[in-house]
Amino acid sequence: MGGKAVDQTVLTVEGMTCNHCVQSVQKALASIPGVKKAEVNLAQKQVIVQSEGPLDFPAAAKAVEEEGYRIIS
Repeated sequence: MGGKAVDQTVLTVEGMTCNHCVQSVQKALASIPGVKKAEVNLAQKQVIVQSEGPLDFPAAAKAVEEEGYRIIS
């Protein structure tokens, strides 16, 4: 089977409090080229991002910040 390897990155996002926040962060991260999936764990304030190749962290930080949240790690 072809295709690129999938990288997984765990991000801690500050400011998420509800399901609307979850949807906003998922949509923001999904808009980044190469991102296949962004799965949010609201209780832990973490997002598991699956991407083709390494995640473009500056683009991820900018997309999340534009929605009103902040990646803290």
